[in-house]
Amino acid sequence: MTDVAIGRYGPRVTTGHMATGRFERVNGIGLMQGYVERIRRCGVVPVVTVPDIEAAVPLTQALADGGIDVVELTLRTAAGLKAVEAVARQCPDVLVIAGTLTLPEHFAAVKEAGAAVAVSPGFNEPLHHAAVAADLPWLPGIATASELMSAMALGRSLVKFFPAGLAGGVKMLKALSGPFPDATFCPTGGVDPDNLKDYLTLPQVVCVGGSWLVPLKAVTERNWGQIRTLAQEARDRVDALRGN
Repeated sequence: MTDVAIGRYGPRVTTGHMATGRFERVNGIGLMQGYVERIRRCGVVPVVTVPDIEAAVPLTQALADGGIDVVELTLRTAAGLKAVEAVARQCPDVLVIAGTLTLPEHFAAVKEAGAAVAVSPGFNEPLHHAAVAADLPWLPGIATASELMSAMALGRSLVKFFPAGLAGGVKMLKALSGPFPDATFCPTGGVDPDNLKDYLTLPQVVCVGGSWLVPLKAVTERNWGQIRTLAQEARDRVDALRGN
């Protein structure tokens, strides 16, 4: 049984294991449960923008073969929504996150396509309500304390920190954790192998998002072996840092 306390920033889960394989509803909000632990174990979530639908499944399979079984497929290209659908259907062992949701109508579309989780680069109330209506777990994006307060007031304590590098990086996350100890983050934008350790060793960081695992040249040339190697390297780094 999950208990919920209404704190300064809205509802938060106070008891219950995070790896239940479902999400509970609190005040109409889908709070991720099992997904959080799976994303945390993965550690690095590739942010993938596919140039064409044909690349989606083999690219995702290469990542999975390298040990990365969570992927964010963005809606930044015309192929984005169809990529979500194809990967959700053909790669059942991969947790499919739909990314770059910027319009309320995106939520129902990606839910129908098979996405398990949604991510946005920013936060506003229309997106929040669309996520609730679609019954879809959602990570809104924030870059400031005010945006974080707005998200947490509606029960969104797990957020995407974007663009991480330009918004202050590790120093900003440490500063935010003082007044907002219940907040947890997925930093994205400016995260790379050189600063991966700095982010992943912060207790408030669930995972990082990274595009370095899927370089455009490798995707264009269908060099799935290179992507598999990059995924294996990331998997090894995460396991070493977190003792998985």
